[in-house]
Formats: sequence, C-alpha cells, structure tokens
Amino acid sequence: MAEVLKSFDWQYLYQRLISVAAALLCITFHEMSHGFVSYKLGDSTAKSMGRLSLNPLRHLDPIGFLMFVFAGFGWAKPVQIDPRNFKNPKRGMAISALAGPVSNFIMAVVFMFLLGLLVPFLADSFAGNIVLDIITMTAQFSVFLGIFNLIPVPPLDGSKILFAVASDELYYKLMRYERYGFILLLLVILWNRRTNFLGIVSGAVMGWLSNITLFSYNLVMGLMGS
Repeated sequence: MAEVLKSFDWQYLYQRLISVAAALLCITFHEMSHGFVSYKLGDSTAKSMGRLSLNPLRHLDPIGFLMFVFAGFGWAKPVQIDPRNFKNPKRGMAISALAGPVSNFIMAVVFMFLLGLLVPFLADSFAGNIVLDIITMTAQFSVFLGIFNLIPVPPLDGSKILFAVASDELYYKLMRYERYGFILLLLVILWNRRTNFLGIVSGAVMGWLSNITLFSYNLVMGLMGS
C-alpha cells in the first residue's frame, strides 16, 4: 500500500482538483449571467427556475460535470430563456447569449488583478499558494470558456448570437442544421485536441492580461514600500 501511495501522481490529482474548483466558479458565473441579463431584459424564466444564483449546484449537469472531471470537457445545465418575453426577441436573445462569454472575460480580468494584489501576501505559504493556483486557473479557464462559447456551433452561445442577428432568411437556413450541432461540436472538440488552437488563443489572451497582474502587483509593492 505504501508503494502504491508513493508512486501515485499527486501532482496530477492536485491539478485536477484545482481545475474542477476553477470550472465550478467559471461555469456558475457564466450561467448566472445568462439568466440575470435575460431577467433584466424582461424574461423571468431563469429567475422562476432558481438560476439567478451563485450556488454551483443550481447550474450543474451531473453527466456534464463527470465528463469534465474524467474526460477534460463537459457542460452545464443550460439556462432556459423564452425570447417571447423580450420586447425585441432576436436582439434580446443575442444579448442574453453574449452575456455568458462577456462575464467570463470580465471574471478573468478581475481575477488577474486579484492575483497581483495577493501574491505579495500569499506566495510564502502552502495554503496561500493553493489560493493563488485557484485564482490563476480560474482566470485561464474563464478565458478559455469565453472563447469556446463564442464558436458559432449549436448549442454554444456563438450560434445563438449568430442566429439572433441573422436575417430571417438566413435564420431559417441555419435552423435546418441545428440538429447536427452536437456532431459539429464534437468535431470542434476533437479538432482542438489535435491542434490546441483554442489553447493557443487563450494563452495569447492570458499573456495580454498578465499586464493587469503586473500592474496590481507593482501597485501593492509600491504602497508597501511607501
């Protein structure tokens, strides 16, 4: 038993746990943002279903969560939106769909700023480094989730945005292929695993956002020095 524990890849387990924690934070904020914006635009469907909540259990799909834990990709429980409650259904649907990815980008900016603020105080302790790892992973996953959901393939947010801003003629043409969305999405996931295109794009964005961390870090160190 001791040999098994010694040979176990504890670093991998640690990374998986950090990834799951980050995913829960990002997905919860993403889905809540869909519901909140749709509610502000006049649709109370998400509110009546208890989706205007930061409780992760409100948004988890059990199978999708297990897929993420064991396969590295998964999905959340979609927020129900009734476009008939919007004054302008197509515009309301597009804004509600866009709210998810935008919320993830905002979350990434906030967490990168928070990272710079906390590094001087937490970097020297074991528990502090766990917190910093969670913050970093959350920012990274937020960027990835935002970019991934902007892909115009059903059922991702990008497709809802595209459908909502398209002309009526193009809308009905696109709707014919919505039934094949899962197949197209699976192909996108397999293609990304082969090329890591989304990872490269997310990494580039994180490189830009690192300036926010550096700015907040220098701000804290300057205040401490003064």
